[in-house]
Amino acid sequence: MASLTRTIERYINDLFDEVEEHSVSLRRKELAEIFGCVPSQINYVLRSRFTPERGYLVESQRGGHGYIKILRITYNLPEEKISHIEDIVGETISEQEARRLLATLQERGILEPRERLLIEVALRHAEDLGSSEFDISPYKRSFIQAELLKRMLRSLVLS
Repeated sequence: MASLTRTIERYINDLFDEVEEHSVSLRRKELAEIFGCVPSQINYVLRSRFTPERGYLVESQRGGHGYIKILRITYNLPEEKISHIEDIVGETISEQEARRLLATLQERGILEPRERLLIEVALRHAEDLGSSEFDISPYKRSFIQAELLKRMLRSLVLS
């Protein structure tokens, strides 16, 4: 299944490259026929690979004439990037969620590999401090990590 998931993801990304637009419209049923799978497999790919965290929004209408519209999020102003990142991070974030977000930001060219590594190390040390030297609840720790992550990303995007 993982191989089929990657194949469908690659197909949709290739469509973005072909049309050179910020959105692609598809039919779930037609995609399922192309790949010889059930429509729920297409749903899985959309839910797992085309998320806001990865820079996409998906509009979907089910039914006989249902469609899928995938929008690639673009930012014209640094403030738009910051707002989107802050919305995704939210009030709290785990180290694993933060690493996934940082990987996506690197893939999209918002972060350099070195910047990503420095942020990951800082968050890991914040996690370690919360569990060893200070008596901080898991919620407060994830709140501190989210705030730290947002501040670091904000400073990088605005610089």
